[in-house]
Amino acid sequence: MADTRNNEKEDGRYKSIPFDVVAAAYKSNAGNLALTAEALGIDRSTLWEWRKKYPELEKKLSDYDESLGDLAESKLMMAINEGNLTAIIFYLKTKHKNRGYIEGQEIRATVAAVKGISQEEAAEFIKKLEEEC
Repeated sequence: MADTRNNEKEDGRYKSIPFDVVAAAYKSNAGNLALTAEALGIDRSTLWEWRKKYPELEKKLSDYDESLGDLAESKLMMAINEGNLTAIIFYLKTKHKNRGYIEGQEIRATVAAVKGISQEEAAEFIKKLEEEC
């Protein structure tokens, strides 16, 4: 995908860093924005803004984030296959709540308001629901 952005002004200098270079730095820093920005010689906030502003950059970085999630899931499954009790419990609590593997309570509600309510009113309503359970 082509890099379609214009040069960005950063601390009085103009920076033009190709998205492929940004993505490579992101990967080499394991998806850490602060370390990536430092490696590129820009502020973390600049990198964050680029990520929000340029969908093609966001896609490259999100794709890497997804691959990290895939890696973590595969490591979790390996640990489960090796009989790691902590991994087994974690998996059951996150993937099989519907089978009763859950601590505490989970409250799900659908609320239809006749009139608009403020955020404070909504928070109070939820608090009352929690007290009733």
